[in-house]
Amino acid sequence: MEFAELIKTPRVDNVVLHRPFMSRVEGTLCLTGHHLILSSRQDSNEELWLLHSNIDSIEKRFVGTLGTVIIKCKDLRIIQLDIPGMEECLNIASSIEALSTLDSVTLMYPFFYRPMFELIEDGWNTFLPEQSFKQIESLSVFTQWRWVVKDLWPTLKISLSETSDSVARSCVAHVRFLGPDPNPIYFQVMMRSGQPLTGSNGRRCKEDEQLINATLRAGKRGYIIDTRSINVAQQAKARGGGFELEAHYPQWRRIHKTIERSNILQESLIKLVEACNDQSHNMDRWLSKLEASNWLTNIKEILTTACLAAQCIDREGASVLVHGTEGTDSTLQVTSLAQIILDPTSRTIRGFESLVEREWLQAGHPFQQRCSQSAYSNSKPKWEAPVFLLFLDCVWQILRQFPCSFQFNEHFLILLFEHAYASQFGTFLGNNSFERGKLKLPQKTVSLWSWVNRPQDTERFLNPLFEANSLVIWPSVSPQSLLLWEGVFLRWNRSSKCLDEAYEEMIHIIEHNKELQSKVNTLHRQLAELETEDVQLETP
Repeated sequence: MEFAELIKTPRVDNVVLHRPFMSRVEGTLCLTGHHLILSSRQDSNEELWLLHSNIDSIEKRFVGTLGTVIIKCKDLRIIQLDIPGMEECLNIASSIEALSTLDSVTLMYPFFYRPMFELIEDGWNTFLPEQSFKQIESLSVFTQWRWVVKDLWPTLKISLSETSDSVARSCVAHVRFLGPDPNPIYFQVMMRSGQPLTGSNGRRCKEDEQLINATLRAGKRGYIIDTRSINVAQQAKARGGGFELEAHYPQWRRIHKTIERSNILQESLIKLVEACNDQSHNMDRWLSKLEASNWLTNIKEILTTACLAAQCIDREGASVLVHGTEGTDSTLQVTSLAQIILDPTSRTIRGFESLVEREWLQAGHPFQQRCSQSAYSNSKPKWEAPVFLLFLDCVWQILRQFPCSFQFNEHFLILLFEHAYASQFGTFLGNNSFERGKLKLPQKTVSLWSWVNRPQDTERFLNPLFEANSLVIWPSVSPQSLLLWEGVFLRWNRSSKCLDEAYEEMIHIIEHNKELQSKVNTLHRQLAELETEDVQLETP
């Protein structure tokens, strides 16, 4: 298919662009296969480049011969284009709709993008599974352990030292639901998987019991955290799923911590964005809509469950197995956040990238399905859900409570949110590693990490308040401690000028403090040298 077939009108003059808190721009609108571009007549530096894949929905309005196209984006911004001529407006709207809903992944921009920057490192090879296993094996506390990995990484074969490969294969293949992706069972102190396939007749698998028990330390019991309610877990048995029976796993305590399913989370996002965009309501109406969205409630439940998993590990030294249904949504939220709480490395830029790669991309979170629509889509949600956005929001809540413990800033989290939904990079394309391999993404696209990890680009994501903290950090999950993430949900609804100025002033103060501290250190050295000389002169 040629993109030209979908573009009915490639160029229109005298188009006016309206954006919140920015002056109107009049110029020429051009459509390409992947971008909507508007160039200003007055200011050559004033340009809008919008990826078609970032467009969630469009609306058309007409007043006489003047047409208006309102574009609602997946990053939650809304822009308005005033287009002269009804036919031109209809053609532009029709072309945008067609180009923003391409079915084939290989027609998306990452397959056509050619970077203008020098590739210092290949992000596709930065966080390979083999490297992660080697790093863990190098830790003395884990030297007795090895791991079981299914077909997710065909070239990687690792097994649990105390359990035979045949037992491992039997367990992984038959009694753990792994969803559409051959998901790994990750053996450390903390594990993740899909639900056990016990079914309505209470099917038992001794290989699974042996494999799970092999992670227990002598004299210790383990915890199974199920992210479904008891009722949902019971209902799953009728469909061949289920949960671990206490009689078969006597050394494990099962705890149900309910995290909402994907369709509920998508509705929550839609309600939240609708509330944030409604500028007409009073305080009571705003608070009522915010509460009705249940967004902060979802944040609280996820953080509470992650803290529980971290407490079992840190305070009891217990093994923890986390699973929901498929093990590719709420399970990943919990295990990822628990690692951020426990592991200071996960709070660095590279450590967090590694966590996203390992716990989300390689673990089979279906980004292509979950992020195909955002909050404005007119079509009924099927697979879409803001699972990854909720995880990033939880990280932001912890970052806000511990502003000195993270090497990265809020802009880094917002960047990941934006690129998960629409990007020139191939990192978040596909639903699992198998699909990415089949699409040959490492050979045909550029990794997001290749750009982010360039020193000149990394600098903008550094937290100026960062001080390395090796301690465990315990976030508060009380209602008073959880706030709406304004940097995502309100950034297009109000001016950020004051916040930007405050941030710049903070950086100025920090830099000035460093200069003064350097002068103090220099004076201390000079004083020590003078005292040494004075002692030498007094010595006979």
